[in-house]
Amino acid sequence: MVKEFKDFLLKHNIVALAIAVVVGTALNTLVKAFVDDFIMPIVVAVGPGGEWQKATWSVGSVKFGIGDFMAAAISFLIIGFVAWRISKIFIKPATEAPKKNCAYCRMSIDAAAIRCPYCTSQLAPA
Repeated sequence: MVKEFKDFLLKHNIVALAIAVVVGTALNTLVKAFVDDFIMPIVVAVGPGGEWQKATWSVGSVKFGIGDFMAAAISFLIIGFVAWRISKIFIKPATEAPKKNCAYCRMSIDAAAIRCPYCTSQLAPA
């Protein structure tokens, strides 16, 4: 039973998922600290005081926390922007393999191919 459980964990990448959650949580803490300690002081200095965050909209006996919602939305946008910039630093797009056109069917194929996968024609070596 232990071997079967170990196989399940490895086959379905549960360990990799757990590691990703732990690293994601740590990154979340880092990004939140960066936004709270470096970005938000600039936003507060440029924007109005913090009283707007307590603003409510009353409809009869129901009160909607408009200020709290707007603060959460602004925080989300700032954190999202910072996370996007961090991802742009660490995640580079994969470079695509060089392509050439098949001399017979004109389909785009790998430059190192010696046979066209579309028309199966033998190609001259590159």
